[in-house]
Amino acid sequence: MNSVFYLTITSSAKFIGAGLATIGVVGAGAGIGIVFAGLVLAVSRNPNREAKLVQLTLLGFALAEAMGLLAIMMAFLILYS
Repeated sequence: MNSVFYLTITSSAKFIGAGLATIGVVGAGAGIGIVFAGLVLAVSRNPNREAKLVQLTLLGFALAEAMGLLAIMMAFLILYS
């Protein structure tokens, strides 16, 4: 099964799969935007709780960013395996 056609189809499928796996980065970007928009709204409503709100926002940012990094990692696994 090492024909040129098989190798071409396999490499094409890897490129398509890696491209589709990076769609998760869009969700991470949207999640980060929502998290920081929530911070701005919450601080404008209650400035006294800013320190606690920033802590929770950084936690939300880290979790959203981790999902984006996992999506990129899956794309690289598909592409280079």
